[in-house]
Amino acid sequence: MRIPVPARLLSTALAVAAFGAHAQPAPPSPGIYTCTDARGRTLTADRPIADCLDREQRELGPSGTTRRKLEPSYSAREQAEREERARQAELQRLRALEERRRERALLARFPNVAAHERERGEALAQIDVVTQAARKRLDELRGERQRIDEELEFYVKDPSKAPDSLRRKQDDNLKSVAVQNRFIGEQEDEKRRVNQRFDEEQMRLRPLWAGGPAAPAAAR
Repeated sequence: MRIPVPARLLSTALAVAAFGAHAQPAPPSPGIYTCTDARGRTLTADRPIADCLDREQRELGPSGTTRRKLEPSYSAREQAEREERARQAELQRLRALEERRRERALLARFPNVAAHERERGEALAQIDVVTQAARKRLDELRGERQRIDEELEFYVKDPSKAPDSLRRKQDDNLKSVAVQNRFIGEQEDEKRRVNQRFDEEQMRLRPLWAGGPAAPAAAR
């Protein structure tokens, strides 16, 4: 048996159904995918493009605006290579930053060639002081050797009769002379290294003194 529905209840149900149909969002329109392949061709399709999996693709809306960007798909080897390139690029960037920091510090320490040459002179003067002390000691050892030789003249006919203490003095003197000569040679090598270092610094500083490309970085 059919049960009659009150008119008010029927009209309410019809209104709810109409509102629900009106409120339901419309399905999004399908996007268009586009990319430029390895041969420079611009491709479009209604789905992600297989020929552009190794490069960026764009999904466009009906108005032609970009909805989203699809990142390239990489194999494990390609991803590892990509990460290594990124790591090397970051290392290079950090090295460049460190080099600019050193240039700024160098320029702050030596604002002109006079300041640089002044410090070179001071560094060389310190080495000269040490070298002069070694040469003075060498002169003293030569005087000692002369006295030892004079004593040994008494035993020139039979050197075996020379006292052991005198022979030890002679050996010690020879060893000390060798040590001082070696030390003086090392100081001369150090002077060459100091001059080489200051020459290399001047090569880096000249463009900075002249306001070259690195000067703006030094000013920051």
